[in-house]
Amino acid sequence: MIASINGVVLSQQGDGVVINVNGIGFHVFTTSAVAIDAQVGDRIFLHTYLHVRENLLALYGFETTEERDFYLLLNNVNGIGPKAAMAILSTMAIDSIRQAVLTEQAILFSRVPGIGKKTSEKILLYLKDKIPAEAGFEVGRSSEVDSAVLDALVSLGYSVVEAQSALQTIPRDTPEDIEEKLRIALQYFM
Repeated sequence: MIASINGVVLSQQGDGVVINVNGIGFHVFTTSAVAIDAQVGDRIFLHTYLHVRENLLALYGFETTEERDFYLLLNNVNGIGPKAAMAILSTMAIDSIRQAVLTEQAILFSRVPGIGKKTSEKILLYLKDKIPAEAGFEVGRSSEVDSAVLDALVSLGYSVVEAQSALQTIPRDTPEDIEEKLRIALQYFM
């Protein structure tokens, strides 16, 4: 297995980057954040996973081993393939995935393009016992108001990751009022 890759970015692709390692160009599928941040000519190091099928070898790259571990967990869910697992990581931060699992909110996974309600529930069931709460990571049910604010932010054009980050900045003592929470969340983007 190829555990990591270290080289110079030759080009950016929509779904990853091409990395030159000693004269050989490797196409590495990455999250959209890595693909956007990688600049041609920059040196890059990625932890990798080599996906082998009878007619394809595909290399997937990640900034951290934790990100790779979550990818492997997602990839093992029945109905989730390598590209869908990468789409989830491109759309949701690891903390957002952890929060969705620990608070049993399958709906958050269905906001990822190509992931439906049934697949979201499969993800939740599979990851439920595999993702421990980390020290200092607060587990609590998100309210319907928080879900409505998240939906409003996404409908305004923010990504799920951006919307969840904005939600996390709302003080805990804020009243359970959609308009008030949305106003505070929008301040995050200013």
